[in-house]
Amino acid sequence: MLDDYLLSNDLYWSIGTSPPSGKPAYPSLTLGGLLLTQARAHAHPSPGKLIEQIALADEQLNAVRLRWRSAWGRKAARDYHARLNLWRDFLEEYRQNPEANLDRYAYEVRRRVMLGLLDKEADEIPQAEVELLAGLDRLLRIVLIPGGFVWEQELSPGFLKDTYWYLYGRLKG
Repeated sequence: MLDDYLLSNDLYWSIGTSPPSGKPAYPSLTLGGLLLTQARAHAHPSPGKLIEQIALADEQLNAVRLRWRSAWGRKAARDYHARLNLWRDFLEEYRQNPEANLDRYAYEVRRRVMLGLLDKEADEIPQAEVELLAGLDRLLRIVLIPGGFVWEQELSPGFLKDTYWYLYGRLKG
């Protein structure tokens, strides 16, 4: 399935299965979502059997990455562009109406994490997008009140503050 996704023109890919009745729909497959899930899996303290399953998933993912390197890099660049626009839109909505958007930060900041993960995978990020993210980061540094980790505390060792500074704090109200 991942091969088909990488070779398709689609950025958002249906995983082809439905959730149990009454549950929300499963998210679409994206490269950014996949990389974030992988990073979170590595960050989460796991028992031995789960560590083995994560290692096997890593091997399979790396095999696909190597087999379809060009398609992987192109898809990562497209996903980067889409995530950057969504992140910019959130920060603009926050800027226009801080109080109405404060509670969305812990969810929305995952897009910023994905940008960092996708940046390492993309073939080439246009300079204008690199500069836009740098500008958004400058804005975020102004409005972020440093503090605790915004996600589940057990994930914090996998997202170090020096690299993922935007996961450690809250937005000004």
